[in-house]
Amino acid sequence: MKALQDFFTTDYGLLSFAVIVFTVGMGVFFGRFFKRHMEQDAAAARARGEL
Repeated sequence: MKALQDFFTTDYGLLSFAVIVFTVGMGVFFGRFFKRHMEQDAAAARARGEL
């Protein structure tokens, strides 16, 4: 319980939390970004008759 209290109340705990949230958010953003662009590239290839 002390570790959880330190995590949310100390400066180094809050910075660690911010880094974790930022990293997870960045992973979600890049996952959606890559998926969207792969789908667009596949649709463009189908339109050109390459697939």
